[in-house]
Order: sequence, then structure tokens, then C-alpha cells
Amino acid sequence: MKAEPAERLDPKAKTLWRISGSLGFLPVLAGAGFAGWILLRVVEVSLLIAALPLVAAVALMVLVAGILPALRWRRWRYEIRAEEVDLQRGIIWVNRTLVPLARIQHVDTQRGPLQRRFGLATVIFYTAAGPNHIPELSAPVAAEVRDRISELARERDEL
Repeated sequence: MKAEPAERLDPKAKTLWRISGSLGFLPVLAGAGFAGWILLRVVEVSLLIAALPLVAAVALMVLVAGILPALRWRRWRYEIRAEEVDLQRGIIWVNRTLVPLARIQHVDTQRGPLQRRFGLATVIFYTAAGPNHIPELSAPVAAEVRDRISELARERDEL
């Protein structure tokens, strides 16, 4: 098996994932707070028991927005080789994907509002099997990666 890919995502990815994880968790916190209110007012349980849904939601939010982004960033790697794009991602189950350059049809960059705020972009490359992506690269690096994949894929087509 080949050595793991050498390139990492931009370190600002951790902050972006923390913010997006926190924002995504707001409805869960609201639902847990509402469930606690129902338990307290309608079912008339003690305050300690009524607080359990909110405490569980906050603990899960700390895991999702506080701990997992650093672990995710540590595992996410990529490398563009002359024959393939090598992607590695995952925390518990590590996925390794080798995409042959000859299979790549086109390459895009994408920047959402939070990514623009942090100067990041995602490179998406498409094959007949579907899209693959390299998220949270700095915008200049994403442009270089996009251009390099496109150039290498074009060279592979010409052979």
C-alpha cells in the first residue's frame, strides 16, 4: 500500500467546522430545551431530570463542535500524483480513495459564505462515478490544485 497522502487541509478548516457544527446544532439545543420545558411543566418532573435533555445536547455539541473538527482535520489528507488523486479522510473508519486522473471529467472550485469569510475553498472533481472533493483549502491553494488536476487530467487524455 502506498504511503499516506502528504498534503493537509488549511488549519482554518478546524475553526470553520467548529462554527458550522455549532450553528447546525442550534435546532437540537432548542429542541432539547423545549423537551426539558415539557418535562418540567407538563410531566412535572424535578428540575434535575428536566435538565437532562439539554445537558445531553450540550455534551453532544461539545463533541461535534469542539473535539471532532481537530480529529477530522488531522486525518484529512490529499495528494495529487502523476497518475491519480489520493484522498484520505475519516476519524474512526479511515477511507482512502484513489481517483485515476484518466477518469476525471472536469474540476470546479466552490466557496460558501463561511468559506469566503475564512479565505477557503473546496475543489470538486467529477468522474462518471460521481464527485469527489478536497475541502477547506486556502483560496490560492485551491486554485492551484484545481489547475493542476485539470492539467494532469488533460495530459492523461492526450496519451
